[in-house]
Amino acid sequence: MDVALIGIVVGIIAMMLMIIKTRIPVSLAMVIACLIMGLFAGMAPNEVVDAIKSGFGGVLGGIGLIIAFGVIMGACFERSGAAVRMAKTFVKLCGPGREDLALGFTGVIVAIPVFCDSAYIILHSLVRAISKNTGKSAVGLGVTLALGLLITHALVPPTPGPVAVTAILGVDMGVYMLWGLVVSVPMMVLSLAYIRRVGKEYYRVPTTDGWITSEAEWANIEKVKETNERTLPSNFLSFGPILIPIVLILASTIFGKGDTTLHHAIQLIGNPVVAVGLGVLLALYGLTRHIDRKDMVGTMDDALSTTGLILVVTGCGGAMGAVLKASGAGPQVAELIASSGIPPLLVPLAIASMLRIVQGSATAAMMVAATMTLPLVDTLGLNPIFVALACAVGPVGFSHLNDSYFHIISRTLGITELSDQLKIWTLTSTIAWAIGASIILTLNLIFGKQGTIIDPIIPLAVLGAIFVWMKRKQPEREMPDLAKDN
Repeated sequence: MDVALIGIVVGIIAMMLMIIKTRIPVSLAMVIACLIMGLFAGMAPNEVVDAIKSGFGGVLGGIGLIIAFGVIMGACFERSGAAVRMAKTFVKLCGPGREDLALGFTGVIVAIPVFCDSAYIILHSLVRAISKNTGKSAVGLGVTLALGLLITHALVPPTPGPVAVTAILGVDMGVYMLWGLVVSVPMMVLSLAYIRRVGKEYYRVPTTDGWITSEAEWANIEKVKETNERTLPSNFLSFGPILIPIVLILASTIFGKGDTTLHHAIQLIGNPVVAVGLGVLLALYGLTRHIDRKDMVGTMDDALSTTGLILVVTGCGGAMGAVLKASGAGPQVAELIASSGIPPLLVPLAIASMLRIVQGSATAAMMVAATMTLPLVDTLGLNPIFVALACAVGPVGFSHLNDSYFHIISRTLGITELSDQLKIWTLTSTIAWAIGASIILTLNLIFGKQGTIIDPIIPLAVLGAIFVWMKRKQPEREMPDLAKDN
């Protein structure tokens, strides 16, 4: 084996051991791994350090502001009640008997600007209210919400993970956003079959002092009072800060090619930094206008204080990519993979999944996977969009004890036995992972060789077909007699 390949193997093993067994943080472990890889490849020490610095700055220069703006927007959603408004709107749109589907879609949308753990805590009270009003198990409702939040958190910008992945792999954010939604919606919908079964097996409806575990007992309780909707922001103000930036980014991707003044204007407002910044302004002056200014500024400062580690890890991912590119080891790794007969797209999926299992952080897992796969993209003829999606789907599955989200979900649903926790959440996330991986491999076979000109049109058409199919399905009405009697 070539010395450069040995360096990659040693660097990865060293990084994994440092993350798992020592107090060394992820960012420093990644820098040490970069040094190992570069030195083994024969790079001079100064060359390695220069590559680390240029890679670090190059990635953060493109996505640092987007991540910061997204965090500010998330703080506005948390304080204003916009997330609750969106959930109520989806419940009305989906109709009786499909409350779990409504919560899943709420998760898919809300997680675009809000971190999934924060969003879940915000919306868990709504899960309890819907469960008590409809008699549906809070376990099924809560897991559906949690899964919708996790999937979009991993797959759709401007959450830090997918933003970093698009920057590392050089993928157009608008096109990637569309493909991310194409994968996210079926992952959530198709996982419902298992979630509904688990919800029936672990039937729990909350009360003020515990849980109801039978449908007959639920029929005798009083329904909770609805939240006064007058205290919530309007649908336009709730959805606008998310949807307007998405529309602007997509408009730039589809219509921004040209040299006229109109094209330049579309390119400007459709630039991800500007588009997300406009969404932040709408959130600040639309959603939080009734909140005391000093109070809101303090909330935003607290939110931004949590982004430091994310930005550092993101930059270190770019640094590792720069070292691998400068070392010239990428083509050798690609040749090794090609000769093994393994489908190349499984490589980023496997790396991200393995990292998720051993260290828990979905964001770190997908960034490292993107970094490790970057040198292989051109050599193996991979489509970077589907490589990015594979990196993002990998961390969706295998959530377990080293993942804080695992404990949040289990605690709020009152699940205390480890075996039950693994069955309810770990297996659910892994099923969603398998569905997502299958979808990406299939899409890559069909569309992986398409040119970039028609890339935005394809996912739009696929999304349209998905929603038309879902609209034609008849709502399921579970337990109609109990609901009617109550």
